[in-house]
Amino acid sequence: MKEPIAITNQRYRLGYHVMTPGGWMNDPNGFSFFKGWYHIFYQYYPYAAEWGPMHWGHARSRDLVHWETLPTALTPDENENGCFSGSAVVYDDKLWLIYTGHHTPNAVDPEDFYQDQRVAWSEDGIHFTKYGANPVLKTPTDNTKHFRDPKVWQEGDTFFMVLGSQDLDGLGRALIYRSKDLLHWQPETELSKSVDRKVEGYMWECPDFFHLDGKDVLLMSPQGLEADGDRFRNLNQTGYLLGNIEDKKLKHQGFVEIDHGHDFYAAQTMLTPDGRRVMIAWMNAWDSPMPEIEDGWAGALTVPRELSVKDGLIMQKPINELKGLRQEVLLAGGLETERDYHLGRLAELELTFTDKPEGRLLLLTDGIRSLQLSLEPGGRFIVSRNTEDGERAAVLRNFEQLKLQIFIDRSSAEVFVNDGELTFTERIYWQSDVTCRLLAEAGNQAQVWRLESESNQY
Repeated sequence: MKEPIAITNQRYRLGYHVMTPGGWMNDPNGFSFFKGWYHIFYQYYPYAAEWGPMHWGHARSRDLVHWETLPTALTPDENENGCFSGSAVVYDDKLWLIYTGHHTPNAVDPEDFYQDQRVAWSEDGIHFTKYGANPVLKTPTDNTKHFRDPKVWQEGDTFFMVLGSQDLDGLGRALIYRSKDLLHWQPETELSKSVDRKVEGYMWECPDFFHLDGKDVLLMSPQGLEADGDRFRNLNQTGYLLGNIEDKKLKHQGFVEIDHGHDFYAAQTMLTPDGRRVMIAWMNAWDSPMPEIEDGWAGALTVPRELSVKDGLIMQKPINELKGLRQEVLLAGGLETERDYHLGRLAELELTFTDKPEGRLLLLTDGIRSLQLSLEPGGRFIVSRNTEDGERAAVLRNFEQLKLQIFIDRSSAEVFVNDGELTFTERIYWQSDVTCRLLAEAGNQAQVWRLESESNQY
């Protein structure tokens, strides 16, 4: 029996983000709440720090902040070559996992595959049993082999599933199915479809459909978008279509990126018991460099973010529970220009400009790695990482006032601009303690907290 890979170096291990205990991680799966615990699963390969036959890793938390790693939830069996992405739903006092079975009958050609949808369940939220009559849904005849990533939710006595798909014209789309028991599914509608491969993608991965503040939202990760100025700079993107359902179709205003950094993909949401729509994503991308691979692990998840709709945009704010990580105030008051302030390795910075800022604003650096934040006169907000292809940017609607909230961890930075109108997620591999330096001549108020490290749980 194979032994899971061991971690050989702790240098980039994060302090308060979900990671594997060793091995590879990508998409978050099964974000849910069951019997007093929040659960997050993730695409996982335990035997190497590289993508391999996908398992479902698993962690749980009482507060969405302090996570406990649990045993692997799903392992590919003799009928599967991978347990691909999916979701979780509570039904009949059990936690049900709905996932994609990935099958490669031709071992020589990994592109010769087919996909179907499968279920497993648990009474304790830890040990899972696969349904003996899997699959519960096969690929339809009007679809290519790309048919994956089911997200399931319940309305009344009916379950709905949105699936990532590609039609026979080679265009991405989202399909919805319905069921009364999670085992027997019927087609409901083609919710939405790409208008063009280059504009909205040739395959829609990791779809998530939900209602939010009077709007209907399809969150997904389209493949194949071509770069357009500051937009779509990564290999694949994550974003949303925002609108309303009419005649079982989503009428929307076009695709909007939900995060503008280098390292954000495959987002998934859940509705918390108190009614918040909370999102978490893979804090990497398929074209991200991952230096931690040589240490026996790869990948992490973002901090959870509460979503809302304002003026036709989805806003993101770090969940309130993250305030529980704050250990001590390192700084309170205005920052002086061109002075270095010590943040350490795990910190949260809130910076509000009381004057209208412009040009270079803030530098975060350890002396080797750096992240610079800037604002151009027209509202173009820029995050510059001193790596190859290091710049990412997007335009703020309101730039007369500026508020920044930044979470620093040992190999990441998450930047929230103006209460989450824009966000930039970055894996940045700090070599030592981080300092911040105000570059703009502008009045400001700042607070910095040292954050608690939970890395010993991994």
